[in-house]
Amino acid sequence: MQNPAPETRPRYRERLSPSLWLLVTVALAGPMVSLIFVPVGSTVALVAGAAVSALLVIGFIAATPVVSVTGAVLRAGRAHIDARFLGDPIALTGDDARHARGPGLPALGWHLIRGGIDGIVVVPNTDPDDPVDAWTISSRTPDRLAAAIRAARDAA
Repeated sequence: MQNPAPETRPRYRERLSPSLWLLVTVALAGPMVSLIFVPVGSTVALVAGAAVSALLVIGFIAATPVVSVTGAVLRAGRAHIDARFLGDPIALTGDDARHARGPGLPALGWHLIRGGIDGIVVVPNTDPDDPVDAWTISSRTPDRLAAAIRAARDAA
């Protein structure tokens, strides 16, 4: 099965991983832990510090949400919605994205916002039975995410 059906291949996939500076900050917990184990022995201290650093960095990366458009479904973290219920997505960067994350954030919207990621895609929800007005999703490539949502909506 080398070529899966087009419905199963993602049109777009992005892991909203933490920034390098956050990972470095988290990894600094390792030397602090190793200082605790120095009285036990230097080898134990180094192993414990390295293990804590590695586990924390791996944990932070594994816990980051994934945004994907597969077939006719938009998935943002644990939430998903059929693309036929989505309006025209708006890709924002810079000051427009800052406004969309702040005072322009819909009160009844669903949000997946990550610090350190400038781009935002705001997608209106047209489902009359859904209480959510719009989805606001962080993305490093908001234009590509908006294009994938439009393609999925047109295909649905």
